[in-house]
Amino acid sequence: MEKELSKVTCFITRKNGDKLELLLIHHPSAGIQIPAGTVEINEDFYEAAYREATEETGLKDFISCKMIGSNEQNLEGKYIIFNKAKIYSKPDTSSFQWAEIRRGITVFHERKHGEFIQISYKEGDKYPEPNYISYQITGWVEEKNLSSKIIRQFYHLQSNSELDEWEIETDNHIFKLFWSPLDNLPPIISPQNEWLTYFLKEMNLV
Repeated sequence: MEKELSKVTCFITRKNGDKLELLLIHHPSAGIQIPAGTVEINEDFYEAAYREATEETGLKDFISCKMIGSNEQNLEGKYIIFNKAKIYSKPDTSSFQWAEIRRGITVFHERKHGEFIQISYKEGDKYPEPNYISYQITGWVEEKNLSSKIIRQFYHLQSNSELDEWEIETDNHIFKLFWSPLDNLPPIISPQNEWLTYFLKEMNLV
């Protein structure tokens, strides 16, 4: 499996007086996050960063959008959906097909049979420490629709937004957005908290 799925992370900042603030998302069931997403087919990283920043925050007309770093991740025991994948009941395209999983979603490896992989997608009632599994899909997908490598680029976007807190509905959730001073950031979910290193180096804060 040599395909690489491309993703972006967007560090959006504004100046508030003499302080620099970072825009964060409070997800209803998955903690505090940084805007991020998947690069679509026939889209470059820069275009994806600008689109994701707009879609996940509702903001537009950014002052700047600059790539500040990248990393590679090789998945073990997991895959990421490369092309929207049909889920089959058996490792056979003529078997019952009852669901699809969109590009960019991470799934767990169960077993392999020929050119098919049995995968599971699990969603808990909350993240990162669920009380129970709220939703689960297990079935067979064609191996050609999976990737085990992620290339992620990090972008710094600047904004003049005067909004302090607001909500936006996207990805079937209502996100609460807020600005946080860089010197007093709240806990950010893993592994996104590790991505902050790229941004802090860019800002000469580490």
